[in-house]
Amino acid sequence: MVSIVPKTRPAYPPEFRSEAVQMLRAGRTPRELAESLGVSEQTLRNWRRQDQRDRHERDDGPTSDERDELRRLRRENARLKQERDLSRARRMSRRSAVAWTGCRWRSSWPRRA
Repeated sequence: MVSIVPKTRPAYPPEFRSEAVQMLRAGRTPRELAESLGVSEQTLRNWRRQDQRDRHERDDGPTSDERDELRRLRRENARLKQERDLSRARRMSRRSAVAWTGCRWRSSWPRRA
């Protein structure tokens, strides 16, 4: 059985988006633009909303610059967590390979004279 799942399309070019938003600002409705450009009405409304945030006309969400910074910080945070976990795993594997002998740590055993 073959499942028919719609594939995502590549992102629209920034120039295309900015021209569409300019047409919306000029007074065209999302419905008529959607028909002429082949973009959904909701996509056009989303672009207009983000443009308004970027121009500080709305404050109900992050601007594009803030979204980019959040994306960068999340990537950096994930990388740092991975580095920390790898370092911890290396440290623990060295300890267990050298010091653990079944039920006691060698360092706690009495030394021979």
